[in-house]
Amino acid sequence: MNRRKFLRSGTAIAAGAGATLAAPAVVTAQAKTFSWKMTNAYGPGSPFYVQGPGSPTDFIKMVDTMSSGRLKIQHFAAGELIPALEGFDAVSKGTVEMNCANAYFWAGKTFAAQYFTAVPFGLNFQGMNAWLYHGGGLKLWEEVYAPFDLVPLPMGNTGVQMTGWFRKPIEKVEDFKGLKMRIPGLAGKVYAALGVDVKLLPGGEIFPALERGVIDAAEFVGPFQDRRLGLHKAAKFYHTTGWHETATVTELIINKKAWSTLPPDLQEIVRVAAAACNVISQSWCEQTNAEALDDLVKNHGVKASPLPPDVIAKLKEVTVQSLADATAKDPLVKKVHDSYMTFKASADKWAAISEGVYHSQIRGQI
Repeated sequence: MNRRKFLRSGTAIAAGAGATLAAPAVVTAQAKTFSWKMTNAYGPGSPFYVQGPGSPTDFIKMVDTMSSGRLKIQHFAAGELIPALEGFDAVSKGTVEMNCANAYFWAGKTFAAQYFTAVPFGLNFQGMNAWLYHGGGLKLWEEVYAPFDLVPLPMGNTGVQMTGWFRKPIEKVEDFKGLKMRIPGLAGKVYAALGVDVKLLPGGEIFPALERGVIDAAEFVGPFQDRRLGLHKAAKFYHTTGWHETATVTELIINKKAWSTLPPDLQEIVRVAAAACNVISQSWCEQTNAEALDDLVKNHGVKASPLPPDVIAKLKEVTVQSLADATAKDPLVKKVHDSYMTFKASADKWAAISEGVYHSQIRGQI
C-alpha cells in the first residue's frame, strides 16, 4: 500500500474509532437524571394551585414526559415539607429547587415583586403576558430576583379576580371604614388607607372567619374557587369589579445554582412546560368560573354586582398614590413601575380597539 494512502486510511480509522469511543460519553451526558423538590404556598388538593389542568402537578407531568424522565420533580403542598409562605427563602437557600406561589407574597422583601403578580387597575391576562414575554417584564423579574439567587418564570394565571364577598353591600366609600376584610397584597394597603381593618388569612381559614363574623368581608380568587371554599354560605353580596387583581400570575421560582446544572434542553423543557401551564390554567379558569357564577346566582341566592363608580374612582386614586409612594423609595421599584406603566399605556390603546370593541359591540350579538 502507498504510504500516503496508508496514512490517510489510518487517520480515517482512528477518527472513526475516536467517535465510537466518544459516543458513550455523549449518551451519558444526555442520560443524566435530576431529582428535584417543589414546594407550594397552597394546600393539598387545591384546584389550579396544586392540581388540575395547568397546575404545578400538571407542569411536573409535562416535564417528566418531555424529558423522558430525566428531570423528576417531587411536589409538596403547603405544610407537607415547609410552611406555606417559606418557599421563597427555601429556594433562595437551596433547601429545595423550586417553589410555586405568587410573587406579591414577597413584597416585604422587595416591593417590585408586586408587579409580577398583579397591579390594581393594571394589565389584563393578554397584556400581562405581552409585557412579560415581549415587553421586558421577565428580564426585569430576573433582575429583581438575582440578589436572592432565584430564576423566576410565569406558570399560571387566574385572569380577573373578583372584588370579594361582603356581609353588606358596598354602596359608598364610607362603608369601608371599620370593615374587617381578608385581602392580601397592595390592595390590602389601599383598603387600609380607606379605613379597612385588613386581615391576612390562608385560604383554609377564610370561611370559618367569615361565618363566625371574625371578618366582615373576604377576597379569594373567583367564582369556582370561592364556591369551593363555601364563601357564599357566609356572605351573599359578591362584588365582581376585580379592580385589585386584573390578571394574577402564578410564579415558579428556581434556585439559580440548581438551574445552572441543567443542560440547555432541560432548561428549555422547563420554560416550555411553564408557558403551556400559563395558558392552560387561565383557560380552565374561564370555563369553570362561568359555570360557577351562574350556579351561585341561580341556585344559591348570591347577589353579584360591580362596585359603584364613585367607589372605584376612589380606589384608583388611592392606588395611584400608593404606587407613587413605593416608587419614590426604591430605584429598582421605579424601574419596574415605569416599564410596566409605559407598556400598559401602549397596550391600553390597542385593547380599546380590539378587546374593548369586542365587549362593547360584538360580544352577545349572535
